[in-house]
Amino acid sequence: MILPDFKDFPKNGRVIGVDWGARRTGVAISDETRKIVFARPVINPMPNKSVVDQVAELVRQERVGGIVIGLPLRMDGTESDTTAMVRKFANDLAGQVGVPICFVDETLTSTSAQESMGRVRVRDIKQHLDSESARVILENAIAILNRLK
Repeated sequence: MILPDFKDFPKNGRVIGVDWGARRTGVAISDETRKIVFARPVINPMPNKSVVDQVAELVRQERVGGIVIGLPLRMDGTESDTTAMVRKFANDLAGQVGVPICFVDETLTSTSAQESMGRVRVRDIKQHLDSESARVILENAIAILNRLK
């Protein structure tokens, strides 16, 4: 189920953060206490397994209690074609998992993630930026959840 905000989001347990992309989808997972967030390898579309299937499988394997998905908005806060694709991804994912899903604005998360990566090769940026962005998205969501306690 997709929630309109974090009010009814689970207060405890592991959470997964997702930075959806047409070519690569970044993923990060918190520990049970939500004090540590781990970036995971990016998920790529596969011929026999969609990104939705792969994320749903990860949710089940890691016993995740909630999902946070970065919502790409324009700088003025309006939605774009990519926003619609992310919403479709979330709806498809909601059909496969029984955990709450919330969106968080992902504006400038890639910039923040790249800054946290420091000076790295361009190839490494391409390989890790999406999951680092998912880490930032998840950390932002956890900060919101902590303020609601």
